[in-house]
Amino acid sequence: MSVNVEKRVDQPGSAEHAEQAWELKERIRRSEGVLKQRRGFFIDAYRRATTHLYFEDETLIGFASTRRDGYILFLAVAPEARGQSYGERLVAEVARDHRSVSCHARTTNEGALAFYQNIGFEVKREITSYYEDGGDAYYLRLGEKASIREKFSDLFRR
Repeated sequence: MSVNVEKRVDQPGSAEHAEQAWELKERIRRSEGVLKQRRGFFIDAYRRATTHLYFEDETLIGFASTRRDGYILFLAVAPEARGQSYGERLVAEVARDHRSVSCHARTTNEGALAFYQNIGFEVKREITSYYEDGGDAYYLRLGEKASIREKFSDLFRR
């Protein structure tokens, strides 16, 4: 069975795929207890961001919403699509467009922290009570090493 993978982009001001992104994020939140945001906050931030999205046969399997400064607001990949480099490709899209890439991740979200550190992000500081529910976060930034950029360049050639 052949799977058609399509990349789409919602530019700032567009919310064409916001509802699908919200549904994917909420599915992950319900099953994994991460990616907690209020709907109004999510939709507002999504509309202001550039969002890179991957679809498999019209089903959203991953997205990354990014501010103009390269800060990743949201990054989500459907559990059934993990391990297929979609997360790396989404971060590569952001890195291609920005000199600096950064994000926050809950200190308790071991999966996200392992993912980010595996692709070259470095923990820069811990912020207590960062999240609305009082949860702590790490501020992470993609390292400046050339090998990281080369790794992402290789992903674009796939």
